[in-house]
Amino acid sequence: MLRTPGAWTFLAPALVARLPYAMLSMGILLLVTQTHGSYGTAGTVTAVAAVAQALIGPQTGRLADRYGQAAVLVPTVLVHAVSVGTLIALALGHAPVWSLCLAAVPAGASVPQVGAMVRARWVATFSADGASDTTAARVGTAFAFESVTDEFTFVIGPILASGIAALVNPATALVAEASLTLVGGLAFAAQRRTAPARIVPQPGTKRASALASPGVRLLAGAFLGVGSVFGGMQVSVNAFADEVGQHAAGGTVYGIFAGGSMLAGVLYGVIAWRRSVQQRMLISYALLVLGCSTLWAMPNLIALTVAGLVCGLAIAPTLISGYTLVETLVADGAKTEAFTWLTGAIGLGLAVGSMAAGRLIDGHGPSTGFLVPVVGAGLGLVALVSLRHLLAAPRAGSGSGAGSVARGGVEPLVGAANG
Repeated sequence: MLRTPGAWTFLAPALVARLPYAMLSMGILLLVTQTHGSYGTAGTVTAVAAVAQALIGPQTGRLADRYGQAAVLVPTVLVHAVSVGTLIALALGHAPVWSLCLAAVPAGASVPQVGAMVRARWVATFSADGASDTTAARVGTAFAFESVTDEFTFVIGPILASGIAALVNPATALVAEASLTLVGGLAFAAQRRTAPARIVPQPGTKRASALASPGVRLLAGAFLGVGSVFGGMQVSVNAFADEVGQHAAGGTVYGIFAGGSMLAGVLYGVIAWRRSVQQRMLISYALLVLGCSTLWAMPNLIALTVAGLVCGLAIAPTLISGYTLVETLVADGAKTEAFTWLTGAIGLGLAVGSMAAGRLIDGHGPSTGFLVPVVGAGLGLVALVSLRHLLAAPRAGSGSGAGSVARGGVEPLVGAANG
């Protein structure tokens, strides 16, 4: 896959642009906690940024499908740099909480959806130069690779943000986040040759939203639960580390949790799976709920680190399965938007999870914050199990997935996407 012509020209800048994704929420959390002295307040501001990202991100994906990735990405990263700078200035000036929340809206809304854009580039690249069965296998491998890349950013991002905050200050961590986003985003946008072609609807026809697919809506709901795991863990781990007098260890513990997911993503990509991708999604999600159910009872930081690692092992298989499924549910002209809805759902779940965990921690202590991941993931599992029939790819000519069926990529992805 990595020998595909032109692959590294977009992968390298994409990595730089995606690294800050996990730095933003950690940076806001640390900065607002320092300046305003409340995990509840910090969780609320972090949640506002994540909600804005979840609601606006899919719209930028929709625009990228229509007008091209560069046309959307360049103004987005410029707005992001200015917005984060404004948020830093307000926090350091001890501005009212409402003003921090107001500044967090454009900061979150302007987070570039580079992960979704990279996945769309892989689909376009492999669809253009391969037979249908080969294309499906390569897309499956690419999505496993992208999940590992996502988790790598979640390993390095929190550690980098908390490390910079400890060595310098939290404001500098956010400055680094904005700088990496700007440089990486502009470099990625410059790689136009590998960008997917714009798909312009025929005159008189209306471009359907990816969210019109019931299966996409179900997956987005399930990914809300995954996001609540991220948000609840992020706030709770930092609060737990503070309580035991090891504040700087919070980012490392959370990074190990994400490292478990990254390891699972590598293994997922090399195993020749016999089960369908729908079955793999249900199994991995059930294991995620099981892993989250132990976090609240951990007596010390070492035990929490081990439990977090085990919990993280279920994350990547869930994400890979979800992204693989959603690619089969929508037409080619809506793929970036569909991927972005899933990414946005994670961000929204992170928002709700961090806010809920912050309130529980302020009122009842750090351990209660770990109830958020198990409740959020548990609700997602109930939805998946009860509505799993919606994950079947539509038949050719039946609507939203016709584009994928027409190029012959659906059945291999659903039934035999062996990593």
